Amino acid sequence: MRTKSASSLTVVTVAALIVSGCDADPLRGYFVGSTPRERYEAALHKAGLAGTGLARDWTVAGRQALAQAAAIRTPYRELGYLDPANPRAEAFRVELLEGQKLMAKVDMGAEVETRLFIDLFVLSARDNGQPVLLATADSLRPSLAYVARRTGTYLLRVQPELLRGGRYTLTVDVTASLEFPVLGHDTQAIRSRFGAARDGGRRRHHGVDIFAPRGTPVIASSPGRVRWVGTNRLGGNVVWMREQDAGYSLYYAHLDSQAVRRGTLVMPGDTLGFVGNSGNARTTPPHLHFGIYLRGRGPVDPAPFLEPSNEPPARVTADSTGVATWVRAAGDGIRLRSAPFQGADVAGELAQHTALLVLAATGSWYRIALPDGSAGFVAARLTEPAARPVRLALASGSLVREWPRPGAVPVDSVALGRQLPVLGVFREFAYVTTPSGRTGWVEVD
Repeated sequence: MRTKSASSLTVVTVAALIVSGCDADPLRGYFVGSTPRERYEAALHKAGLAGTGLARDWTVAGRQALAQAAAIRTPYRELGYLDPANPRAEAFRVELLEGQKLMAKVDMGAEVETRLFIDLFVLSARDNGQPVLLATADSLRPSLAYVARRTGTYLLRVQPELLRGGRYTLTVDVTASLEFPVLGHDTQAIRSRFGAARDGGRRRHHGVDIFAPRGTPVIASSPGRVRWVGTNRLGGNVVWMREQDAGYSLYYAHLDSQAVRRGTLVMPGDTLGFVGNSGNARTTPPHLHFGIYLRGRGPVDPAPFLEPSNEPPARVTADSTGVATWVRAAGDGIRLRSAPFQGADVAGELAQHTALLVLAATGSWYRIALPDGSAGFVAARLTEPAARPVRLALASGSLVREWPRPGAVPVDSVALGRQLPVLGVFREFAYVTTPSGRTGWVEVD
């Protein structure tokens, strides 16, 4: 009895907004100040627990999660379980464009008293692709938001404190970081995009054009200060403002008129002026030219800053009672995928009865781990509960081992010809229940 081995997944962890680290941690980068995770680790040191095997396993689990993060698409929701007896972390990988706002929330229910650490990293090109900490939080503030300051791969890690855990619901979404600059309108009013050719290809469009009736209020997209109000040849009546958090300069052009003065402090929604077609837009219908600039780089595409989240996460239809249990591949050749949707990369094929540990349910999929530690996503409908055993008669006596590999720790033994309930298989091993009630792995022909 053999299974087709699923190839190891390097599913780089994704998904929320927080990052943690420890003292002298090479993952630590741009985050300033101590993190909740660091303060917790300091408390372990003070209590004399940092050198214990359990604490070391906890630290290793956090690092391993980053190396094996699951690729997700937003909006994303999963129902999972963190076993208090097994130090573990979950991590997710998400691709973000500059200006997108990542939002993450972890809910463990009011009845669960567990401190949960949430960490957000970016994979740094200048640090050989290493994860660099950006932000961090814990379950005292379980909702996090982070605006991407660069286009790239971000890793979200979730880990409970030692000997704590339970069921959780994780939600990750990506949305606009700026308020839409024309009152009562949205991205459907954009008619000309960033980078479009201008003047017969001699220059490129350095913003987006948002069409609206003349006189429609143009509003501040973020908190900030008005830096300049005036007129120029291309933009006509314009307003420049400086966004207060990240230092972007926001440019509003072709206004019919302005409604602020230089130095004015503004909040999102405050009126800066009114839609018009001044400057070189006199032959076009009224619209706002909206641009974003960053010192040292020049123009930045405004679209990711303005694009809202248009749909809620998919409802979880996979049977969530299967979470934290073993299931089996219900057929032969079932595909293990790198992400929970058809068309995602195939990481391997599973033979019938391959044992799968369900880590979480998302949509109609299970996020699973194989006995060798590799992971991925399998359509839940293609699995079956391992509680309904198949039967196996051993050709010879055999040791029952803790893990499906030669030399793993024995937990029991069975005699020649004994009929055993088989809960699943992996490669040349069967996952069985012994007459004494133990579960483990036996090598079979």
